[in-house]
Amino acid sequence: MDQRISRILDRLSEYLAARKVLLPLTGLGFILLNLILQFFTNGWIAQTNLFLHLGLFLAILGFLIARAL
Repeated sequence: MDQRISRILDRLSEYLAARKVLLPLTGLGFILLNLILQFFTNGWIAQTNLFLHLGLFLAILGFLIARAL
């Protein structure tokens, strides 16, 4: 089990090392999606700003991972 998790993390780190801007750009996309949803819908996702929080988390995580790799 530990070896399988280790292999998955190795593959993930190799994938993200070649694509350092993938997570921050995905986070920015979620933030922009939240902005668009604020204007066009009034549902639960727009009221809770789910994509804003998720996008901010992904962007910060992406910058931290890119710095480490």
